[in-house]
Amino acid sequence: MPSSNNVSPNLHALSLGSLIQVHRIIYLISKYDGTQRVVDSALENSTVDINMPEGLLETDILLTGGMNGSLCIFEVGKVEQEFNQGVKCLPDRVWPLTVGYREGYCDSPGHLWRPQGAFVHMPSNISCIKTSQKHRASVSETSLKHVLITTLGAESSGGAVYILNLSEPLDFSSSIPTFRRRISMITSFEHTVWAADCSHDQKRAVVGTNRGAGMLDIETGVKSWVCRSKSDIFSIQFDNSENVVLCGLRNGTILAIDTRQKPGDFSGRLSLNRIPCHRDGHSSRVKSAARDSFQIKGKMHNTISMPSSVCCLVPLELYDQCFLASSMDGSIKLYDHRLMRGAIQSYEGNNNSHSRIQLGVDPSETIVMSGGEDYQLRLWSMKSGELLFEDKFMDTIPTVVRWPKTEGVGKHMQGAWLGSEEGLFFMDWP
Repeated sequence: MPSSNNVSPNLHALSLGSLIQVHRIIYLISKYDGTQRVVDSALENSTVDINMPEGLLETDILLTGGMNGSLCIFEVGKVEQEFNQGVKCLPDRVWPLTVGYREGYCDSPGHLWRPQGAFVHMPSNISCIKTSQKHRASVSETSLKHVLITTLGAESSGGAVYILNLSEPLDFSSSIPTFRRRISMITSFEHTVWAADCSHDQKRAVVGTNRGAGMLDIETGVKSWVCRSKSDIFSIQFDNSENVVLCGLRNGTILAIDTRQKPGDFSGRLSLNRIPCHRDGHSSRVKSAARDSFQIKGKMHNTISMPSSVCCLVPLELYDQCFLASSMDGSIKLYDHRLMRGAIQSYEGNNNSHSRIQLGVDPSETIVMSGGEDYQLRLWSMKSGELLFEDKFMDTIPTVVRWPKTEGVGKHMQGAWLGSEEGLFFMDWP
């Protein structure tokens, strides 16, 4: 993908004109009551089986994580009527509020239900919730029922990696909460755990910390370093080959690390690299020429620099050599990691200074979405970079975005879920 004109013909699947018409006429955003402070750090969706009196029922759930350590399961409006326990969360339309909206043409997925016992306080802030949904055609449905969860860590202890087991049907009729018993800790770190990603077979995970990137065997709990750095790794992702890990650092550097280490490298003998230090507002104050570069230990492919700390990386699946990256100065860019020498496309207008805000990409990979510190939500065309929508409908930062990667059981699951300290939102269009 050498230029923006060659991103892919598939990016024309949804025309710019039709997108603008969607947000002007029939775009809908709903806010869910009772979801405050439980969905401002992590958000994931999945499809699971639930035990019902008449047998197993497949339904959609949301897994949410809060900066206060809360971990919740919400069922998407399908089975609540069968049980007498739990919390029902109703949607309230917050955009548009003007007359002329065609009621029923575009709507929320319905109410959410938080079953009894589907709320757990973890030891520290939730930093990541991740399910592997890549290469679905080659992976059995059972293997997709384990969820990777990481906690940030606190002053007295480091972060940790957990697995939530959803391979067995959920049972919400029991008077004894079973959610906590499905969570098991795989390993802990002496370091802050900022981010993680898991392989499509869910046997390996990569973990971004304030001391580098670790590789974790999920089945045995054995961990090893694939990259050591004194700059925090705020975002980490496998590429589609899963032989390369993309790491976004606090100092603005994006690294492509080869995970295929030689025998013995996992004992700590990683190759030493010295790479240029990005001349942002912090490093420009460094006068010593000897400190114009910094050390990275690991088997590196390429590096690029963003203007400030990298807060989110999103590899694309339809264009498997490309990824989106955002930094804390508000920059959002599209790169080809084979080139790693300049952006293919830029998405202008976002507002950020210090927040770790997630990017969202729709399943057809035609739309890029991000919240800003000005409380605005913005959508851009992936192909052209043109701003398609911006509006403020909440009084906190939209920090997390999740487009369901599955078609979903509910008829309206083509929309996107948004999370902030204010709570959970859903945006929809036909």
